[in-house]
Formats: sequence, structure tokens, C-alpha cells
Amino acid sequence: MARIEYIRHRLEEWGRWCQQSESGALGYPSQSAFARMGPSAGRNESVVPTIALQASEIDDAVKSLQLTQSHLYLVVKLTYADGLPRHLVAKRMARADSTIKANLAAADQAISRWLEDKAELQRKAADSRQRATQ
Repeated sequence: MARIEYIRHRLEEWGRWCQQSESGALGYPSQSAFARMGPSAGRNESVVPTIALQASEIDDAVKSLQLTQSHLYLVVKLTYADGLPRHLVAKRMARADSTIKANLAAADQAISRWLEDKAELQRKAADSRQRATQ
């Protein structure tokens, strides 16, 4: 099973976000969103703090694995949040490197499904609100 590239990228961002929290930054930006919207030195465009929001969403998706597919949760946590290379994750979990690779691909699928389900619930809620106002 192949990895889902955009999920892998979001997991990498989530891992950096988690590592910031380990260093006392709580995983959130050190500057408020309002302060970041102002012009900075040499730039006139505003900066939207989407990485923290996306990381928080992925954090919820990863945590959802903890109860139902704990082995996938552990592989994702060790790989991205703890920053271990795949061969060390395999050693720590007493599994083959190929199994860890397959687990990462399965975790991508599970996280993708979780994000799709969340988007569907949001669409349904928006549709019901729209019908209620008509």
C-alpha cells in the first residue's frame, strides 16, 4: 500500500508542532494571530496561522487511532512526534521495517478517512443550518 503524500506532509508538520510543545511552546505559535497579521520587516502580506490549526486537526485524527488502532497510533507517534527513523521504530516495536512501512501507509488511510468523515459532518451541519434559516 502506498503512502498518501498530502497526509505524510501534514504528519510531518504535526510532528514539528508536537516537538515544539515538548520544548515548552505548547505546540501553538509564540505570537498571537492578531500580531502576526500586521506587516513584518520587509513584507506587506499577512501571515495566516494555518499550520497550528492543521496540526491540531491532525492531532485529533491521530488520537482517534489510539483507541481503535493503537499499533498505528504508536507507529505515527514514534515516527513523527518523537522523530525516530523507521528502523528504530521497528526495533522499538519489535517488528520488521516493512511492517512499519505498511503501518504508516495504513495510518495514512485511516487519517484520510477521519478527515473525510469530519468534512462530511461539517457539510451536513452546514446544510441543516441553511435549511433551518430558509
